[in-house]
Amino acid sequence: MSLLLDTHVWIWSQEAPEKLGARTIGLLTDRRSALYVSTVSTLEIARLASNGTIALSESLHSWISETLKALECGTIEVSHEIAVEAYSLHGPFHKDPADRILVATARIYELTLVTMDGRILEYPRVKSQDARR
Repeated sequence: MSLLLDTHVWIWSQEAPEKLGARTIGLLTDRRSALYVSTVSTLEIARLASNGTIALSESLHSWISETLKALECGTIEVSHEIAVEAYSLHGPFHKDPADRILVATARIYELTLVTMDGRILEYPRVKSQDARR
């Protein structure tokens, strides 16, 4: 399975894995799973770390590098196509640009978005996995 990790799932996978459900942990550790993060998640983590909302176990640069290695995670850059798709989503949806970008990325790359965000989990036009399960 090919998975896109929501920002909080990326953080929890390294800092608080007990917040993740057994199925999600199984997917993250299954060597057959292809894991990806978006650069918008890096932006969100940088913002959260800089304003003191989260404390990482090491410097931001090291944390990003080390966690990508530990997860064997690929990175998907925010492209023009993703930016356009983020604001072309059908029906009512998030106003949060980062969540829109994550959903657009999952749709374009045909990935399952691993999240605990109820609005994303209820959105019928993206494949998703509840991170609490």
